[in-house]
Amino acid sequence: MALAPDRVIRGLLFDRDDTLVIDVPYNADPHRVVPVPGAHRAVERARAAGLLLGVVTNQSAVAKGMATREQVDATNARVDELVGPFDVWCVCPHDAGDGCGCRKPRPGMVLEAADRLGVAPEDLVVVGDIGADVGAALAAGAQAVMVPTPRTRQEEVDAAPTVAATLDEAVALVLAHVDAVLS
Repeated sequence: MALAPDRVIRGLLFDRDDTLVIDVPYNADPHRVVPVPGAHRAVERARAAGLLLGVVTNQSAVAKGMATREQVDATNARVDELVGPFDVWCVCPHDAGDGCGCRKPRPGMVLEAADRLGVAPEDLVVVGDIGADVGAALAAGAQAVMVPTPRTRQEEVDAAPTVAATLDEAVALVLAHVDAVLS
């Protein structure tokens, strides 16, 4: 399982919860943000390699009335401070039944991030921990790397085109691909 050898990668989009930070369900409190081990280092390596960086995150706490958009934005700012900085943040505030085009596994946030970064979706890799992250990437024409957690369902892992054991390993796979394409 590897990234497509003929594709140039210009950027990485990360899921937020359980990918960059330890998941606290419906977290809208910046003080509860704790990066996953190695997240800052992995993101720093990608930035140093010249990749564009973004976050695409479903935050249904807003639609459920459990948090305001301002609280979610403050929490994201804390993630940006501890792990980033990121070039773009795309947030879906909708709930699963709202029928929006942005909630993963739909491609809306990946397409928006590509547009805001000024690159084609095909030039991006989405790194996430569940099938919805992979689904959004593939629906947008991007590539995907899954970094499973104990909560990731086995069928999601089995269906993922590329799987890495850690966030650092996912970034290393992408950087190795970038180096191979450039040489």
